[in-house]
Amino acid sequence: MSRLNLDLDVLRSFVTGLELGSFAKAADRLGRSTSALSAQLKKLEEQVGVPVLRKSGRGLALTPTGEVVLSYARRLLELNDEAVVAVRGSTLSGVVRIGFQEDFGEGILTEILGRFARAHPAVGIDARVARNTELLGAVAGDRLDLALTWESGELTAEQESLGSLPMCWIGQPALVAEHLQQGTPLPLVAFEAPCLMRSRAIEALDRARIPWRIAFTSSSLSGIWAAVQAGLGITVRTPAGKPEGLAILSELPALPRIGLNLNYRKNPGEPLPARLSEIVRARLDELLPSWQQPSPAKGQQASDAKHSAEDAALA
Repeated sequence: MSRLNLDLDVLRSFVTGLELGSFAKAADRLGRSTSALSAQLKKLEEQVGVPVLRKSGRGLALTPTGEVVLSYARRLLELNDEAVVAVRGSTLSGVVRIGFQEDFGEGILTEILGRFARAHPAVGIDARVARNTELLGAVAGDRLDLALTWESGELTAEQESLGSLPMCWIGQPALVAEHLQQGTPLPLVAFEAPCLMRSRAIEALDRARIPWRIAFTSSSLSGIWAAVQAGLGITVRTPAGKPEGLAILSELPALPRIGLNLNYRKNPGEPLPARLSEIVRARLDELLPSWQQPSPAKGQQASDAKHSAEDAALA
């Protein structure tokens, strides 16, 4: 009996659509038409023999079989991408130096460095976790080859935008409700100044005429999260790295988005930084959709409704 070989290109379209929350958006990302993507989804269902997607309201949802296919598809694509990188860079050696903003210093750092080390076992990695100012200074001073930072307006030799994330109020809802009801100053937990997110939090509260006070400052993100979890106050960060048990608070003034950049010491085409940046980009492409705020602005809702209608047409 002949074996069935799943088409990796089809699986990539399937996974991308689900991770972006829209197959119409996936078509844009992958440079394909919606009709081409629809044909790929039909091919996948023909190969599997049963539906992998079902209509759900104005969009699509996974069937039980689709959930199984998605799990295996992600693993197959990860192995494929690691193999491609390993073959391309099998002769690479030396040391690459990378810095991560503290929000990405735990889970993402471990995953990215693990993927890179498996693909390039002869390459040493020097990793640093720090705040924006320190990382950008290290890139400018030739102490790091690349760094993942928040957009701050400071320029480095080479800079690549990877997208943006919403700034969010994060903390315990009961604490906010109590202070808003009583009219007492809202306690804030923040980094020591200067800090962009601290400044944006204060500006938003001042515009809304909500009284506030700095209840706790820290020089580390772990200190920020510990204080918020202890109920000392609320903070402003992005959904990236938010601990379990803390909520994104929607009753406070709206906050702007913040850009995410890869900063390079020199030309990003240098072999070692280029290989590592490929892995950083790939992992962030997987994660960024899950870090978007659950309640989009009205303009975004209209855009999402358009994509939902296009997705329904793909079924």
